[in-house]
Amino acid sequence: MEDLKDHLLPKPTPQSNLGEASSRPFASLRQPFQGVDVLGLKKRGQGVRSWIRVDASSGDSQVIEVDKFTIMRRCDLPARDLRLLDPLFVYPSTILGREKAIVVNLEQIRCIITADEVLLLNSLDSYVLQYVVELQRRLKEFWNSEELKRLRECNAFSDLSGNNSSSDYLPFEFKALEIALEAACTFLETQAAELETEAYPLLDELTSTISTLNLERVRRLKSRLVALTRRVQKVRDEVEQLMDDDGDMAEMYLTEKKKRMESIYYGEQSMIGEGVQSFSAPVSPVSSPPDYRKLEKSFSFAKSRHESMRSSENGKQHIEEMEMLLEAYFVVIDSTLNKLTSLKEYIDDTEDFINIQLDNVRNQLIQFELLLTTATFVVAIFGVVAGIFGMNFPIGLFNSSSAFNWVLLITGVAGLLIFFSFLWFFKSRRVMPF
Repeated sequence: MEDLKDHLLPKPTPQSNLGEASSRPFASLRQPFQGVDVLGLKKRGQGVRSWIRVDASSGDSQVIEVDKFTIMRRCDLPARDLRLLDPLFVYPSTILGREKAIVVNLEQIRCIITADEVLLLNSLDSYVLQYVVELQRRLKEFWNSEELKRLRECNAFSDLSGNNSSSDYLPFEFKALEIALEAACTFLETQAAELETEAYPLLDELTSTISTLNLERVRRLKSRLVALTRRVQKVRDEVEQLMDDDGDMAEMYLTEKKKRMESIYYGEQSMIGEGVQSFSAPVSPVSSPPDYRKLEKSFSFAKSRHESMRSSENGKQHIEEMEMLLEAYFVVIDSTLNKLTSLKEYIDDTEDFINIQLDNVRNQLIQFELLLTTATFVVAIFGVVAGIFGMNFPIGLFNSSSAFNWVLLITGVAGLLIFFSFLWFFKSRRVMPF
């Protein structure tokens, strides 16, 4: 891995000559914007970036530095598609099928897949390096395996039978897309597993001990879970959208379109050559019979119909291959989404349990406060009696030696009766469980 990292690291290129060449014609002119790095803005606008190119025929990789316009001309892509691959912007996961390329933006994997090569943004991310290594390994295994010999035998037989495809063969763009989907699904699955391993012990600890620290940790965990769920959901929706659209899946078969364009080009060249030969040959005074012309027209019509039927059958077969490929990784990403959904439900259940516990404690505090209020009311009765007997006017009851005891006893019994009357009222109204 370290050797591959050193091989894929972009080498610094001197920029002094470029700065001198660009500033020499305008040395005597006044700068229109003072304090603005015009050269930096120009270089940023040109979008010169380092790309890792993996060749389809050999599996070799090399680092190239090209600007955005070169990539647009090379892959026949609009500028808005290349914006999806810009690491300075944050775009959701996207898979776009174009005429000559497939634009893939899946988590760390941002690449352009054509029928002949893969252009991958150069990065030190481990998943990017693993993508390059895995793609090279599969390509070299394919070129050195027995499957290639069997495929060549099938193609040699297809020249006679009319079938030019093998059911076990996947074109280069499908292999590159498969590895990109595998890398994205593996990355999301790893993050989901790490989050799941961290979440369950933390939630169990929060259930047993409700503290501010545990609540803050759960809040951060839930924020990470929501962000990860949104990313997984976007990848799942993108794969599902491709599976539901046959046109988008047919656009991704770049090898077939390349072969079709080459056959059309060579057919036009052969027609031009035949036209030149017919123009140079002498014209026969005897015209060809009409039956021969009818036979030629019917033969050409049958041939074109056979070609169209064969291309439609091949297109249907390629769509089925692409659909099976997407379906396999749709199951994987859907399983990851189900894990995150289960984790979110567990967090919601834990929050509901904590809320129930807090509500129970709150109800106990309210009941205790109600008891204290009732007891305070009963004790206040003693204060009322003491206030009445503390008036400054003569009463005959003050002359009796046992009057104080009787007043105290009667007041206490009355207070207890009032207190138990309140308790019976609370129990009848089911305000407090007794």
